[in-house]
Amino acid sequence: MRSEEEANRAIELYSDTVRRICLLHLKNDSDTEDIFQTVFLKYVLHTKAFENEEHEKAWIIRVTVNACKDLLKNFFHTKTVPLESLPEMALEMPEDNRDILEAVLSLPSKYKDVVYLYYYEEYSAVEISQILKKNVNTIYTLLTRARQILKVKLKEVTDIE
Repeated sequence: MRSEEEANRAIELYSDTVRRICLLHLKNDSDTEDIFQTVFLKYVLHTKAFENEEHEKAWIIRVTVNACKDLLKNFFHTKTVPLESLPEMALEMPEDNRDILEAVLSLPSKYKDVVYLYYYEEYSAVEISQILKKNVNTIYTLLTRARQILKVKLKEVTDIE
C-alpha cells in the first residue's frame, strides 16, 4: 500500500488528466467523481513499483479508461437514465404526462425509485427487488403505496376522479 504522501503527489500530478478522461467518456460529473475516487484508491492499493513517472502515468490512464468502460458496460447504467434528466425530458411531453412525472418526482425516494424502475424502465418487481436488494413483497408494497400517494397527488392537480 502506498503512503499518503505518494497518494497526494499522484493526485496533484494526475487529477486533471483523470477528470478529463472521465468527462470525455462519461459526460457526467457524478460518474466522473466516482471513477476519480476509484482510480486513486486502486493507485493507493497497487503494491508494485513503477519503472518511472511515465510508466506510472500510463498505468493511471489505463486504469481510468478501463474504469470508465466498466461503468458504461454496467447493466444498471445502460438500462437507466438519471432521475435528474427527467425534468428536461418532461419539456417534450404532453401536459398530462408532465403532471404525472412531477408527481412521481415529488415522491419520497423509496417510492420514487421503485415507480421509476417499474413504469419508466419497465423492470418487473422481481428485477427491481434484485437491483435494490429488497424482498419482492416489499417492492409490491412500495408500488401499492406509491400508487395511492400518486392517486391523491394527481387528483389534486387534475381534479379527475
